[in-house]
Amino acid sequence: MDRIIVYPASIPLDTDLLNTNRNTLIALGALAQATLGAAPVVDGLSIAPTLPASMAITIAPGSITQLSTLDQNAYGSLPADATEPLLKMGINLTPTTLTLTAPALSGQAISYLIEAAFVESDAAATVLPYYNAANPTQPFLGPNNTGVAQATSRIERVQFQVKSGGPGLIGQQMIPTADAGWSPLAVVTVQYGQTQITAAAITPAAQAPLLAFKLPDLRPGFAQIQSFTATGWFSVPAGVTRVKVSVTGGGGAGGTHATLPGGGGGAGGSAMRVITGLTSGSAVWVTVGSGGAPVIGSTGNGGNGGASSFGTYVSATGGSGGGGGTASIAAGGAGGAGVGGDVNLNGGYGTDCILSAGRGGDGGGPGNGRGSTGPTAGIAAPGPGGGGGGGGASNTQGTGIGSPGGAGGNGLVIIEY
Repeated sequence: MDRIIVYPASIPLDTDLLNTNRNTLIALGALAQATLGAAPVVDGLSIAPTLPASMAITIAPGSITQLSTLDQNAYGSLPADATEPLLKMGINLTPTTLTLTAPALSGQAISYLIEAAFVESDAAATVLPYYNAANPTQPFLGPNNTGVAQATSRIERVQFQVKSGGPGLIGQQMIPTADAGWSPLAVVTVQYGQTQITAAAITPAAQAPLLAFKLPDLRPGFAQIQSFTATGWFSVPAGVTRVKVSVTGGGGAGGTHATLPGGGGGAGGSAMRVITGLTSGSAVWVTVGSGGAPVIGSTGNGGNGGASSFGTYVSATGGSGGGGGTASIAAGGAGGAGVGGDVNLNGGYGTDCILSAGRGGDGGGPGNGRGSTGPTAGIAAPGPGGGGGGGGASNTQGTGIGSPGGAGGNGLVIIEY
């Protein structure tokens, strides 16, 4: 930021003060652009019916930050500079009231677009005293004693504009688009015969450049992590409105065949999603899918893994159990799938049994269990969502006895905030 230098006993100039103000304006504009970017940003300026209700609306105090130029007009003794771009902020400290009219024909409606834009103007005109060299005790009134009033303040405000889409049949009226240089705030729809505007008639504009976050809402990325290995509630911490969720479904169990080795269980699917708009202090139900259970004391396909989810936002299904029973060959189970995530991943298939070695199929990974060889049980999945290994068989001729498959891994839900 540039600064003005003055010296003791030097004659003060009006440009010393003017350049100080201009340098401050430049510094604040550069800081605002580095923080908010160059596109318009609106803070506040919410639109509501009047109290009591009438055919008018009230726009609350607020601000708009919008790209402009350094000085469109001369600033005191400083010349205009309408070429250098500068981000400026218009601030309204008091509410603004706008009156709308209903259409004149029965069965019609009008949609009004409320727009906002930055505006700069000179105000507070005053007849200023000027130094009179001929008679210092009798100042001139205005420049050259002309008595002309001069602006003493350059103000930056938010200006508003109501743009009508024109009357049309109710439900078919046109919604106007924002004009160049203006930012849409809301659409207000009024119908024939209407005498009051209610909150139901006011809809925020889809393209309104509202300030999405303020500093207390911002966190340095995702600084905390919480994992769920069992079903339960996630309480949204204070100051948190945004989380990153990773869900993994439970893995399928390995199969148990009557006389052959069993197939490996499929891995649970997984999904990742960044979720916004949460409310601090609220709670979200977290479901953690259980790993599939193998058949014990009998034969058959391994149990399927359960689905995991974070509320209704994102989920992942479990893997299917590996083949067993009395089929001619035991196939590996299919993997689960992610649902509703920014990234959705399918779990890996379990592998088929290897008949010639009497070996069960491996579970789908990662975190998968291994198939066993010979008359031993398949190895359970050691990691979340992994498929269990298929049970082995006592011989390779299909006349032996199959062993139980291994259990699938439980699911997992990880929340970062």
